[in-house]
Amino acid sequence: MTPRPLLLCLVPVWLTGCQWLPVQLPGQEPREPVVQETDVGACFSEIPDFDEPSCMFEDWVAFGLASQRGDRAWRDAMLLRLEGKDTDRRLARAVVLAWGDERQWDQASELFKADLSAAPARLQPLLRYWLNEVEGRRGLNQRLSESRQAQDALAEEKAALEEKLDALTDIERNINSRQQTE
Repeated sequence: MTPRPLLLCLVPVWLTGCQWLPVQLPGQEPREPVVQETDVGACFSEIPDFDEPSCMFEDWVAFGLASQRGDRAWRDAMLLRLEGKDTDRRLARAVVLAWGDERQWDQASELFKADLSAAPARLQPLLRYWLNEVEGRRGLNQRLSESRQAQDALAEEKAALEEKLDALTDIERNINSRQQTE
């Protein structure tokens, strides 16, 4: 047996296996992982703001989920707590309103559009996503309303045509009864 086929099989195994070897010099202590852990207690405040950049995105996502899952009483209580003219308060109010009823979607859209550009750059894609979602729901609601109006108009037109058809049928019966009596 020649060593050449064996070498051809071992070289790829040796090259791919190198990635699992620790990168440290002999005699050196193992390094700590470079991953930074955030303090879980500092993140996920009940009302998000722009003050803590390390937790800002997580806070806003958690707040959005809480708004989506919250009931009407929770939203009403949160809207009272979010009074104010600060940009972060107004955007948080928009998030709460975005998950409210159809009447609140207009307010949410206006608040998002007014204050989106003042939000930190890291948060803007999330807020834009929520704005697009509200706008999509508003559009669907508008199309549903228009569809219902069109359906009502067609029902009225059908009823009017049925009345005309009944009148024409009565006229035809009268004509036929006159011809039979003559």
